[in-house]
Amino acid sequence: MIRSPDVARRNLNDLLAFVTVAREGSFTRAAAVLGVTQSALSQTIRALEQRLDIRLLTRTTRSVAPTEAGERLAQAIGHRFEEIEAELDALSAIRGEPTGTVRITCADHVLRTTIWPKLVPVLREHPGINVEFDVSYGLRDIVADRFDAGVRLGEAVHKDMIAMPIGPKVRMAAVASPAYFAANPPPKTPRDLLQHRCINQRQGAGGLYVWEFERKGRELEVRVEGQVIVNTSPLIVAAALDGMGIAFLPEEEFAPHIEEGRLVRVLQDWCPPFPGFHLYYPSRRHPSPAFSLVLNALRFRGEA
Repeated sequence: MIRSPDVARRNLNDLLAFVTVAREGSFTRAAAVLGVTQSALSQTIRALEQRLDIRLLTRTTRSVAPTEAGERLAQAIGHRFEEIEAELDALSAIRGEPTGTVRITCADHVLRTTIWPKLVPVLREHPGINVEFDVSYGLRDIVADRFDAGVRLGEAVHKDMIAMPIGPKVRMAAVASPAYFAANPPPKTPRDLLQHRCINQRQGAGGLYVWEFERKGRELEVRVEGQVIVNTSPLIVAAALDGMGIAFLPEEEFAPHIEEGRLVRVLQDWCPPFPGFHLYYPSRRHPSPAFSLVLNALRFRGEA
């Protein structure tokens, strides 16, 4: 039996509604994305579940989550809608002006110093392109969270992603205030950090960052302790300036304070250069014109 176009269109709309609710984890947010009322969206999902004769979503007073069947359906068809959206964005190239939204998750420092300065000219030249930034230190799942790309240090990028360098090599720096070292002898090796107060960094909702060192091919990891735990680099810098202990970040975050004597660097011979920040995205992604412009603008053209 051949289904009428109206039936096929209704089925596609219903599936899109389901995928959106599954991704957003909320009927309220999904309704806003789709431009419909929450009650209409709930009716659509109920009708879809009745037609398929299976529960797709588990609803509570605070959240919505896919059932096992719903998760299977979302994984099977979700990327198809993304491919359709990408192709529709690609059509904008035919009329000469790229449009669309590019979502990027990254840390605040690399956003301020590397990404934002490079994208400002692109946004000015192409008013149809929108960019959304998610500032996060956690290792986000960009596929599940529907980001177009993420930014991490090169060694942290998953092997199934396409990775592109957006900056030069990076060196870490261990620093503290002169007042702190006046009261505490500077560490001579990374293991000496265990006798110091250190400023810890929590990565997203995960564990504490483990400080990594290397010298003459010997790698060493140290789990430090201290009074202060934060999840953003500006607060780490501030805590170090206030004498709360030893901090550990890419050296450029401390550079002006080191140059002006507000912070003192230690263990420099244990901090060799390593691959810097990379923008990464799923290998199966077909870049839209807007995304291609962002890639081209962020590409590092110096010596990686």
